Amino acid sequence: MGIYEELVERGLIAQVTDQAEIKELINGGGARFYIGFDPTADSLHVGHFMALCLMKRLQMAGNKPVVLIGGGTAYIGDPSGRTDMRSMMTSETIKHNCDCFKKQMERFIEFGEDKAIMVNNADWLLDLNYIELLREVGACFSVNNMLRAECYKQRMEKGLSFLEFNYMIMQSYDFYYLHKNYGCNMQFGGDDQWSNMLGGTELIRKKTGHDAYAMTITLLLNSEGKKMGKTAKGAVWLDPNKTTPFEFYQYWRNVDDADVMKCIKMLTFIPLEEIKQMENWEDSRINEKKEILAYELTSLVHGKEEADKSKATAYALFSGEGALENAPTTVLQEEDFVDGKIFLSDLLVKCKLATSKGEAKRLIQQGGVSFNDTKITDFMFAISKDDLTKPAMIKKGKKVFHKVELN
Repeated sequence: MGIYEELVERGLIAQVTDQAEIKELINGGGARFYIGFDPTADSLHVGHFMALCLMKRLQMAGNKPVVLIGGGTAYIGDPSGRTDMRSMMTSETIKHNCDCFKKQMERFIEFGEDKAIMVNNADWLLDLNYIELLREVGACFSVNNMLRAECYKQRMEKGLSFLEFNYMIMQSYDFYYLHKNYGCNMQFGGDDQWSNMLGGTELIRKKTGHDAYAMTITLLLNSEGKKMGKTAKGAVWLDPNKTTPFEFYQYWRNVDDADVMKCIKMLTFIPLEEIKQMENWEDSRINEKKEILAYELTSLVHGKEEADKSKATAYALFSGEGALENAPTTVLQEEDFVDGKIFLSDLLVKCKLATSKGEAKRLIQQGGVSFNDTKITDFMFAISKDDLTKPAMIKKGKKVFHKVELN
């Protein structure tokens, strides 16, 4: 089985421009492909994880990745999948985010001579002359066709700024530039990028007469059709300082039963033969599948040692046996107490187990919170320093645990 057939089998391919040509290129290891990452935050998240895994799979099959950091396009902001305009970032923030992305990507992709390369489109986009760009590229785009693109259609009612309208041209120019200067013949991206990617293949054809190809990756959706990779606390980040390895492990350990096998197929590197065997397991082994998913992905992102720690901590929390030193922890300071006490509702917000005191109050009154194995339903319940002479455990629902201790 070639790598293209494996991607199909794993359910990773959404759309392709030229199936026969793409199949031949990547199966033969002849693709010089790129995937773009706009640095809209200081960490990659689960949404980026699929793209990184795809890059890794293709590199293992002999293809050459070009990682494009969107230090230039980040000045504009991608309107795809958005109902409002992104907030504009400063150049300092963009540079900081780019540096963070580079560091995290090195865990997944092998960079070096005749391997993967990393480029930043700020190096060519920020120096473009507007008039020259209009003359060289603008004439290749039909406004009528651009407005029919899905990424723009959904914004037309609420308003689309001219700034964002240029995003497709900038992304298309990236592909054209990488084709001319690095021999890139293929672009991969999320399925919501399809219109932008077609703009690039068409620009290359018009400017050079060469063929270039595009393929989109299936979006990671749960059984309800919602994007995966978010929790009540927000995005699931790859940075351990934003989402701890244990929290990352627990996110995958707690996915819905209906989504487990899909995630194992799409995200892990477990051979397809083994996955087919797992699909025939008895329903009673669903938790074993979840543990395998969580362990494999935590190993990929944070390393085997952190995966082992997270697995042990999860066992300790749910069985009541073993060490809890790796559980998510909040350390309280003197200023967190009023008259030597802190309300449980305030503590839930402090631990980021609730986004507001109102949400914390509802959780407590509905019986969704326990403190040291005692269910608390009084939202005025307060915890004293004496209650924290040794670390305490808060439990939210059935699966979320959080340790609290004094400084």
